[in-house]
Amino acid sequence: MESWLKRSGATGLDGLELADFLGIGRGIKALRQFEEGETIFTIPQSVLWTVDHAYADPILGPALLSARPPLSIDDTLAIYILFVRSRRSGYDGRQSHIAALPTSYTSSIFFAENELQLCAGSSLYATTIHLIQQIEDDYQKLVTRLFERHENLFPRDEFTIDDYKWALCTVWSRAMDFKLHDEKSIRLLGPFADMLNHSSQVEQCHTYDPISGNLSVLAGKPYECGDQVFINYGPVPNNRLSRLYGFVMPGNPNDCYDLVLSTQPEAPFFEQKRRLWVSAGLDSTCTITLTLTEPLPSSVLQYLRIQRLNASDIVSMTLHQGDAASEKISTANEIEILEFLVESISGLLDGFKPQLEDLEELLAKGVYTPAGNAWMAAHVSMVREGFAGNGRERYCGQ
Repeated sequence: MESWLKRSGATGLDGLELADFLGIGRGIKALRQFEEGETIFTIPQSVLWTVDHAYADPILGPALLSARPPLSIDDTLAIYILFVRSRRSGYDGRQSHIAALPTSYTSSIFFAENELQLCAGSSLYATTIHLIQQIEDDYQKLVTRLFERHENLFPRDEFTIDDYKWALCTVWSRAMDFKLHDEKSIRLLGPFADMLNHSSQVEQCHTYDPISGNLSVLAGKPYECGDQVFINYGPVPNNRLSRLYGFVMPGNPNDCYDLVLSTQPEAPFFEQKRRLWVSAGLDSTCTITLTLTEPLPSSVLQYLRIQRLNASDIVSMTLHQGDAASEKISTANEIEILEFLVESISGLLDGFKPQLEDLEELLAKGVYTPAGNAWMAAHVSMVREGFAGNGRERYCGQ
């Protein structure tokens, strides 16, 4: 792969090499010193995996463009990867990149049922179950919209649902996203750059030049010869890390819990309440992030105060939309929402299996293989249960 990249105009690769790191796996090792902020290497736009490159391919492009409705960005990139992998000639450079990719992934969609059950009750569990079904549905749509219409391009034995899952996880775990001008964005995979592992101890240091289309990686900290070079994926919580990247970080400072609050249109005074939610910067269905430092955001109480308004409160609240329930409306309303929160969080805690104390003991005894699927699921579940417990304590204290 490196020789192909150098021939294509990549720079800086002589100071680096792919290496296996104990407890981490494959990554990129520095062969010389790098100062913080120094450009380590640059990958030219011609070898990047992008939607535009897929559409521009003389063989694949017309088939992709014929799909109705158009494929999503992730599906386009996944099909592009599988298409190149299936070709017998003409794509030697890109195939050398594919050959360097993992043959399997540890994302949560590949957890065995008993492993996934370890995080039952967490958002990772529900999201993963939904994602597995969504992948199956999306694959069947691809069969109808693309594979059956172009059987000569997509041999079914090389475009199975397992191949599709592998390609999707390649995209999810290795793609980089960049914001461009006019609120546009680009998602791409950069050969060699996608071998960089994550560390929260470095600054975000991968950049995209919209003029040249090149991808560059800078040193997010000083490196000595032999050090592993990292990039920062951003403030990603463990449930997302395990779902998209196949790893977790014990003690992750970015962990959070997504609380979903929803009200059906058939609820009493729904339209009046919807207007109040909008005036408060909320909506009838809201996902509110809880953190260890803020287990009870004011927006949770604000949403529920509006949701539980009775007939006598509606008129006065409508006249004072600027307040939008930012303060207590009445003692009865406040008691009702706090009782609801305590009951809901208690139910959530009861749904975690096994319980927090059991997970802590199992992890302490080393029952689960470090970095294995069960180990990851246990860490995600333990953090989620901790959030729920903190939330209940805070609600009870209101």
